[in-house]
Amino acid sequence: MRNTLLAVIGLGAAAVLALWWHDTAAVAGPSGWLTNAGRITGLLAGYGLAVLLALMARVPALERGVGTDTLTRWHAMGGRYVIGLAVTHTLATIWGYALADGKGVVGESVTMALTFPDVLKATVAVLLLTGTGIVSARAARRRLRYETWYLLHFYTYLAAWLAFGHQLSTGAEFTGDRAAQVAWYALYLGVAALLLWYRFLAPVVLSWRHRLRVAEVVREAPGVVSVRITGRDLGRLRAEPGQFFRWRFLTRRTWWSANPYSLSAPASDGSLRITVKALGDHSAALTRLRPGTPVFAEGPYGALTARRRRRDRTLLIAGGVGITPLRALFETLPGEVTLLYRAREPVLRAELEAIAAARGARLFVSAGPRPADLFDPATLSRLVPGLPEHDAYVCGPPSMADAAIDALKAAGVPAGRIHHESFEF
Repeated sequence: MRNTLLAVIGLGAAAVLALWWHDTAAVAGPSGWLTNAGRITGLLAGYGLAVLLALMARVPALERGVGTDTLTRWHAMGGRYVIGLAVTHTLATIWGYALADGKGVVGESVTMALTFPDVLKATVAVLLLTGTGIVSARAARRRLRYETWYLLHFYTYLAAWLAFGHQLSTGAEFTGDRAAQVAWYALYLGVAALLLWYRFLAPVVLSWRHRLRVAEVVREAPGVVSVRITGRDLGRLRAEPGQFFRWRFLTRRTWWSANPYSLSAPASDGSLRITVKALGDHSAALTRLRPGTPVFAEGPYGALTARRRRRDRTLLIAGGVGITPLRALFETLPGEVTLLYRAREPVLRAELEAIAAARGARLFVSAGPRPADLFDPATLSRLVPGLPEHDAYVCGPPSMADAAIDALKAAGVPAGRIHHESFEF
């Protein structure tokens, strides 16, 4: 599905460029080249903004077929391109008009912002997009809480709304072209409908239908708890081991934020379970949840499931709290399964040992303040005979996951059989 989605996005960009080509008879002089560069980058920025929002609309078919982490990476990469296109559009257009009118760039900027239809709103939109891009940069992202970063991203919706009118009122490609206007409206209204349903209405419908509530909170280790959620007819969710939901617990501290947590046990018709380590304000607040707390949930999401498996033998590699989705897979994957788990303080260890004994699976746990390095090709090959013939699932902190993936490749496991999802959203 990844290649299909990329092809669709590429065809859309080509169609947008065709709008400019159809409307442009010739390009003459420096001002003409600059203004047309502004038109092209503006069209692509407007189209790219709609694509960015669609990628994060949480459409189940895309979340399962492509993977949430892949969509998130595409969204982050595309965001940088869109901001670059929007800034280039702004500067090239102002410069081109300034040359044509014989004015300075500053004077032309003021004239356009105050007299051109919707240009002032579009200027605000560019500033909002740029600001969102700055707070999403890795250096700034490390200093922000997940909840703050999450809420700041809602300004992208405002930027899209502010920019939309400007595109139609001043874009030469749309002026007098009814078909182009209808297509642009269809694009933006279609994306808005996806966002409204999947990000806002669907969680309400799901929670109302299934009546989700906290049943119990079990302390697994210092700062780590398992939360069991009960509800009605949960089998209809079709949640698979390895998947996650975005959870919103309706308490005073946590109602406003929906955070992703994986299922740490196979779903049943009566309950779901997550296991959470206190790494931030939201996760720390879950240690104080009380039974009976209402829950809103979005999902299930993620593609780290048995559907990816191509071999009868499977290796699971977990680091830290990344054990949660792999614990569910450890119990349910058919065939020969080996689990390597590295953590300072392993959680769910008794469960893992019971599963290994019940199904005859192999379990290796490396614990302590400086766990032994399991992730070099020689160690992996020694612990897992016939490693190149395995499928491998990896989940854990980014540095650990990168090291494990590199070691698996060096040990002969094809990249297409190494399955990984990042939960660094």
